[in-house]
Parts: sequence; C-alpha cells; structure tokens
Amino acid sequence: MRRRHTAIAALFGMLMLSGCAGAPSSDSLDPNGESAGPGTARPGLSGEVTVFAAASLRTAFDDIAELFEQQHPQVDVKPIVYDGSSTLVTQLQEGARADVLATADERSMQLLVDAGLASDAQLFATNTLVVAVPAGNPGGVDSLDDLANAVTVLCAPEVPCGVASTTLLDAAGVQVTAASLEQNVTAVLEKVAAGEADAGLVYATDVIGDAAVDSFVPEGAADAVNRYPIVALDDADAAGIAFAEFVRRAEGQRVLHDLGFGAP
Repeated sequence: MRRRHTAIAALFGMLMLSGCAGAPSSDSLDPNGESAGPGTARPGLSGEVTVFAAASLRTAFDDIAELFEQQHPQVDVKPIVYDGSSTLVTQLQEGARADVLATADERSMQLLVDAGLASDAQLFATNTLVVAVPAGNPGGVDSLDDLANAVTVLCAPEVPCGVASTTLLDAAGVQVTAASLEQNVTAVLEKVAAGEADAGLVYATDVIGDAAVDSFVPEGAADAVNRYPIVALDDADAAGIAFAEFVRRAEGQRVLHDLGFGAP
C-alpha cells in the first residue's frame, strides 16, 4: 500500500502544474510595496496577529507564521487556533476575536462574509481527498467500494472535508454508514492511525510523512477538490492584513507547495 504514496505525489504535481506559471515571484513586497529578498526583515509592522485556520493547515501555517515573524520581528503571531472551518466561523460569529481566517472551503468563508465580519476573501490553495488506512491495511480496504463494508470514519457533513467526502462518495455511488462523524479532518486521521477504524477519508496533505497510516488516491478524487480562501477580518490591523497577503505570496506559497497543497 505504501507504494501508492507515489500516486498521491503525482496528483499533487497535476494540481500544481496549472498554477506554477502564474505563481508569485520569489521576492515578496515590503509594507511600502517595494521588492525585498526572501528572509529579509521588513520594517514598519508591529503588534500581535491572531489567526484562525482549518485543521488541515496546521503544519503549513505553523511554518508560515515562523517565516512571517522572521521577516517582521516586531510582530507576534499568537498560537494559531486550528479546528473545523465551520466551527471557527461559528466562534467568530459568536464574538471570538481574530485578525485572519483561513478555511478549507469557500462555503464556510461565505458564512463569515454574510455575517458582515469580512469581505474580499482570496483563494490561496487547493486540496484533495485520499483514503487513509492503518499501516499495513489490516482491514483490506483497497477501493471506495470497500468503505461500505468497513469500519469507516468520516468528517461531519457540515465541515469542508465532510462536504468533499459526500461529493466523492455520491459520485461513485457508494453508501457509507460512518462509525463516527468528526468535526475536523485531524480527528478522522487520529482514529485511523490509532486503529480505531479500518479507513477514513482525509486530505492528501494529512498523510504525508505519517508512518502510522497508508493511503491511496481513490477514483474521482480529482473531481472533489477543496479550495481554500483566506481573509483579513474587517477589524484587522496592518499586521493581520500583511499576514493574509504573505500566505498568498511567494514564500507562503512555497511552504504550501512543499507540503503537497495545490495552487489556488
């Protein structure tokens, strides 16, 4: 089963080809709009930035936040809040404070826009689904059809990975009664890795480098692509706005690409 990681890598390459030609230049811009080389500290920004981000972005955004702080030494990116996109939106609607929101789908972001908390969200990445199984595949899951008779964990239907899972399964005509429905993709992967399920649908980026699971790209995965938008909330200051822009520029895109995300 591990050889199927090569198929995942090939899928990443296909996703990136369409976006590489139009990727941002290797130099990002300073607060005055001037070009500055990668790794160069930019003057003019200070304060704290609070970021809410989809669970599938944990590794990427931790790395991006570190790079951003290196270039803006007077800015402190507070520990990023990761959870299911719909959960994060609900928290913001109920009064939680954040400068930046990055979701794993456009539908969740639109709920925030409709609530009057943000506008002008921009896409910055894409992701697709894989079937994850415990290392060694003890349940013998080799196709989407097998999920119907396996102990399968899925994301809840209201969260982005759940929407994508429903799209994928419906298109394949596969009916799955989930052993549990989780509020974010990380929880699905944790149950599979712990051997509490035979299989689960997670994002391709989640399984990279995880020795506790094997995975394969199911037929139709390329037709169930999640598009990730990011926005600086309407009350964000200059540092928050700069962070959201940094994710979409060259250095942020490089981190995302290296971790398997597709171009927006």
